Amino acid sequence: MTLSLAGRCAETGMLGAAVTSSSICVASRCLFTRAGVGAGLTQNVTDPSLGVRMLDLLEAGADANTAISQVVAEANHIEWRQLVLLDSSGSSALHTGEKVLGRHATAEGKQCVAAANLLDNENVPPAMVTAFEQSSGHLAHRLITALEAGIKAGGEEGPVRSVGVQVVDTVSWPVVDLRVDWDDKPVSRLRMLWNEYKPQLENYVTRALNPEAAPSYGVPGDM
Repeated sequence: MTLSLAGRCAETGMLGAAVTSSSICVASRCLFTRAGVGAGLTQNVTDPSLGVRMLDLLEAGADANTAISQVVAEANHIEWRQLVLLDSSGSSALHTGEKVLGRHATAEGKQCVAAANLLDNENVPPAMVTAFEQSSGHLAHRLITALEAGIKAGGEEGPVRSVGVQVVDTVSWPVVDLRVDWDDKPVSRLRMLWNEYKPQLENYVTRALNPEAAPSYGVPGDM
């Protein structure tokens, strides 16, 4: 049903995650990031409150392993959940409950962690981790590259239909938050969205922080 990866850029400290699924609007339920804190995913019969809880625990001072252990200890129906967490140092933790659906697997790497369920094969998360580790450039690009590698390695048992990527930096809001909520080729569409958004990213941050220094929008009516 879902494959995902959380990652950190060692050069910039940016944190982010990407997720794709056969379910509609997957990123709205499964993907959580917080600037300076971490990136988390809650998937498989999803409880979105667990994503918020994991990040709250990180922000309160827990590391990734401690945060996930506490969530597993206190949450209801945790046997149905698959959790992924990456803290601000790049350390990771995972949980896969005994009732997670279908063939499932996880993989941890350098500054990244991947998990998936209802898989075509168990090589998908390792392929995602390898692709992330071997890629370079902006974190959003690397996260999408990992998803592309997961699909190429076999992906889900069935076709994916939605996807999202989110990246946080030094400001309090996500500097990248791109989603395709229903499409026959959502990962390809997400790549197209990123290619369009990347040249504009810094302009939107500037408009928020210092409108006087912001470039023109270049749209009709903008003097």
